[in-house]
Amino acid sequence: MLGFPRQLKLHLVMDNYGTHKEPHVQAWLKTHPRFVRHFVPTSSSWLNLVERWFRELTEKAIRRGSSLSEPDLKQAIEAFMQAWNQNLKPFISSATVEGILKKIDRAGQDGADQTRIHPAWGEKEDS
Repeated sequence: MLGFPRQLKLHLVMDNYGTHKEPHVQAWLKTHPRFVRHFVPTSSSWLNLVERWFRELTEKAIRRGSSLSEPDLKQAIEAFMQAWNQNLKPFISSATVEGILKKIDRAGQDGADQTRIHPAWGEKEDS
């Protein structure tokens, strides 16, 4: 990666989408130990800022209108993106580590999967 010191590790925070665990991707990552994987817990789209942007698109462009055809839907999405790009605002999480961990613990208390992600390897470990 250009401009990033080679001696430093790059930490990749990924969701559990299948392509991130695809064998070719896993093989590449194993041969490039500089990249350290971390997977966000399942059902935690609120940690993924790309998901937050798609929620914005859905709420402000797709659900508001009624698309009668694929071209109508594409036009609604393109109009939203043009308007969005005229007034760019980065998504900046205001969540603290403590708050995130409390939400994860609450989810576990509600009967969700108690599997955690090992911070060093991005691998699952039992809690």
